[in-house]
Amino acid sequence: MHCPFCRHGDSRVVDSRTADDGSSIRRRRQCPACQRRFTTIETASLSVVKRSGVTEPFSREKVVSGVRKACQGRPVSADDLALLAQRVEETLRGSGSAEIDAYEIGLAILGPLRELDEVAYLRFASVYQAFDSLDDFDAAITSLRVERAEREASNPSDDPQDL
Repeated sequence: MHCPFCRHGDSRVVDSRTADDGSSIRRRRQCPACQRRFTTIETASLSVVKRSGVTEPFSREKVVSGVRKACQGRPVSADDLALLAQRVEETLRGSGSAEIDAYEIGLAILGPLRELDEVAYLRFASVYQAFDSLDDFDAAITSLRVERAEREASNPSDDPQDL
């Protein structure tokens, strides 16, 4: 690491700490030539490989903007979308790969979006998975109903009105 003050070609790490969100490391460094200290922030890069073969950095903002379209008119807040984008990024980083196929991002979005809002999920899935008939929608809706029934069966309500 070059010193930003004297441009010396080396520096020594004095202290290292992870950032609040755990996605980066803050390092305090000292130059052996001028003895001045400076801070660096290191993050692991995550690149997206698009269908065209072009590679670009991963962007939570692009995840949010893509999902926001599916959530129009739904009771989903900006905080919900930010949390969804964070979950997607954590899932992708958890794979251990520095390059992620764009298709994998869509798959990583589907699960959290399904939990967040079923209608938004159907909208997103219909475009992402290229639904081309009513049967595709019917199959997705049937799958959602089965999952909901399984959740309700495993977590019965104590409300007497539900009995």
